[in-house]
Amino acid sequence: MSGTLIVHLVIRGRVQGVGFRAWTQHQGELRGLTGWVRNCRDGNVEAVVSGPAAEVAQMVGVCREGPRGSAVTNVDESPADAALLAQGRAGEFSVLPTA
Repeated sequence: MSGTLIVHLVIRGRVQGVGFRAWTQHQGELRGLTGWVRNCRDGNVEAVVSGPAAEVAQMVGVCREGPRGSAVTNVDESPADAALLAQGRAGEFSVLPTA
């Protein structure tokens, strides 16, 4: 795969209270990705990930596993755009407040 992708993820399961946001931020930084992650009031975690297609695909894969202590039951993945990505800080992978 080549090119830059922006994807929106909604991660479901036991994903809050287990360090999922900090872990996701770290995983994104390791892969040189930009984007953001936040908890949702409904108990899910939401993320937007942008970067080279291969690294984005890897990121989606690790989000399906999650950090130790989590139990991911589903990851909804959909295309996203620059406007959604811009909710985070430009050029980095950030943790946003709960929405």
